[in-house]
This record gives sequence, C-alpha cells and structure tokens, in this order.
Amino acid sequence: MLRMRPLIRFAPLTALVLAACAQGPTLEQRLSTYVNRTEGELVAELGVPVRTYDVEGRRFLQYEQRRTVAYSEPGYYRPWFSPWGPQMGYWPAPTTYAVVGCDITFALRQGRVESFSFRGQGCR
Repeated sequence: MLRMRPLIRFAPLTALVLAACAQGPTLEQRLSTYVNRTEGELVAELGVPVRTYDVEGRRFLQYEQRRTVAYSEPGYYRPWFSPWGPQMGYWPAPTTYAVVGCDITFALRQGRVESFSFRGQGCR
C-alpha cells in the first residue's frame, strides 16, 4: 500500500519551484493588446507621449522608458605582503550603474493603433 502522506509535504515546495520557472508575457505580447485601440485609450493607459509626429495620414506616438541597473564585474585576487610573508587577497570590483532605455513607438492611422515597434537595451 502506497502512503500519500510524505508526498503531501513536498507539494508546497513543488509549487514554489514551478512558480519560479514561470515567465510573464513578453513586451511584444503586452504591447499587442493596444493594437486597434483608439489614441485616447492609448494615452489614458500609458500617459502623454514624449514625442508625436504626423506624416501622410499617419500619427506616431513615442514613449520612453529609462531605468538604472546595477551590475558588478567579477573581483580579482591580488598578492599583498604582510609581516608573515606574501598573502593572496580578494578585492571585489565596485558596483557599476548604467541607465538602460527602451523607446516604444506606436503608429496610428485614422485614430487607431495600427502597429508598434520598440528598440533599446531596456526593452523587456
């Protein structure tokens, strides 16, 4: 006879591991929900665009996202001398900060979102 009791103890752990593997929708999937919406709906949800450009019956709305990320290079080992002779010491590299951005442009025709594009290192 198989006892189920011990397996139940691992259910929360299994759920946690599976949740950690789950990925949310991509940027492209999130932006595709705006296609065929009106300009008013777009501005109501995303706010006022940074730039607009009208040409040949089309209107382009550009949004910018900027965020600061911290990263660190690997540290290094360096010899140094003590009263007891040469030693090896580890020096961690300093934390470096960088601003990454994502520019998102929506193309509208007749007041409705027709397409979108994005570019930049911060697009995720």
